[in-house]
Amino acid sequence: MSEPIWDEFLTERDKAVFSAAGYGARAGFGKRPALLVIDVSYAFAGDKPGEPILESIKRWRNSCGAESWISIGHIKKLIDKAHDKQLPVIYTTGVRRPDMWDSGGWTRKNTRSMEAPKTASNRHGYDIVDEIAPSPKDLVIYKQKPSGFFGTPMTGYLTQLGCDSVVVTGTTTSGCVRATVVDAFSYNYRVAMVEEGCFDRSQASHAMTLCDLGAKYADIVKTEEVLSYFDTLQTGLFDLPKGVPA
Repeated sequence: MSEPIWDEFLTERDKAVFSAAGYGARAGFGKRPALLVIDVSYAFAGDKPGEPILESIKRWRNSCGAESWISIGHIKKLIDKAHDKQLPVIYTTGVRRPDMWDSGGWTRKNTRSMEAPKTASNRHGYDIVDEIAPSPKDLVIYKQKPSGFFGTPMTGYLTQLGCDSVVVTGTTTSGCVRATVVDAFSYNYRVAMVEEGCFDRSQASHAMTLCDLGAKYADIVKTEEVLSYFDTLQTGLFDLPKGVPA
């Protein structure tokens, strides 16, 4: 069995402390999960699959580069399986006024925060990438802060669906995904985080966030394990949106 990707960043002391303190126990999947897809938009993935990150961020300052598209392949498998099993799929993406007045604290932490993307693709940065575009029965939440829960109807949707757990994918691992995982944990949902289905512009931040969240707030799981878990669930558990006008 391969070592976790965060092992190379831990000292022997750190490993001993986690073990002695009892962190990292497996909580297990729930019985009624929703699949969350956090911020997988062109702003974070770029618009050229495989493009190196330092090229991609010339046009999309938040791009996570080529690694984004590897994760998108895993996320697509999970979405396709969730659709087959009629499980809820909930996307988040950002929203801003055209004059960017509502950017709030974001403008204080990034020197390029007011830039328009430099691209010829005619894509808005907050458009979810076509490869995993929402279906009419999926839910899309528009947010302005890191967490998918903060100031959004996420909790209300999960309550209406009767969910007891979430499976989390998306970007960035250390930013919006982390904030969403911690809030989901705080609302007492069981949380699983798909290792290959999350991505970040920083390799170290990605690895250490998985380490930290796996120690305290979520189970870090592989794509294939989640696909197998979805297969065990009864089809049609949820009253999903009809996807057509009433």
